Amino acid sequence: MEMGLQDKVALVAASSKGLGRAIAYGLAKEGARVAICARGEEALAQTAAEIEGATGSPVLAMVADLTNKENVENLVARVVEEFGGLDILVANAGGPPPGLFVDLSDEKWEEAFHLTLMSAVRLCREVIPHMRRQGGGRIITMTSISVKQPVENLMLSNSLRLAVIGLTKTLANELSRDNILVNSVCPGWTRTERVEELLRDRAQRQGTSVEEEFAKIEKEIPLGRMGKPEEVANLVVFLASEKASNITGTAIQVDGGYVKGVF
Repeated sequence: MEMGLQDKVALVAASSKGLGRAIAYGLAKEGARVAICARGEEALAQTAAEIEGATGSPVLAMVADLTNKENVENLVARVVEEFGGLDILVANAGGPPPGLFVDLSDEKWEEAFHLTLMSAVRLCREVIPHMRRQGGGRIITMTSISVKQPVENLMLSNSLRLAVIGLTKTLANELSRDNILVNSVCPGWTRTERVEELLRDRAQRQGTSVEEEFAKIEKEIPLGRMGKPEEVANLVVFLASEKASNITGTAIQVDGGYVKGVF
């Protein structure tokens, strides 16, 4: 299927590994020119080289801290300068740390607020003027199944990712006449470094092994397994494409049937 992404410019935030990396690779494979960013320079450079080598599409790699306002401003400005525009934003960020409500200080809430919500706010604020001038674009926010079904011991993620959904839905309404489509992708349990970290924490608290915690979760998933990063990336690529021209304001989970709610 021709996705209409050839030579489109995409910025995928937090993309040196995990879901971000898979999304950047998926877009580059469809011919998009991709900008990636992360805080770690070595992993970022390696990812850029691997994606370019595998797809032949140009990749712009930039070190950036998404909790820093100036970093976000410079990031978007550099993408536009290098590639001449910006068609697709994937507002991704690493998840906040696990924890129960009674154990979380104001400082932890503040850090999570800047990482989870304000990174998306600032990225959107910077890209929207460019998309308006170009006559349209795609914004995809990466959240979690926790916006539909709270996950144990993830108070910060459960709370603040819902704010990102509110941002996404409202922006979809505000930007529809500008032909800027805004959607959210809600990954379920997916085999990434982030999930491994969460399950190490869970295993320590439960006195079990990481393998046992993996098995417990997979038993609750109707498909019987965790997802792969590329399976999440496939949905993001579709939403970024011309084939998704009548989809905006949605929050779609990729979870193997894990969420039990109807909506």
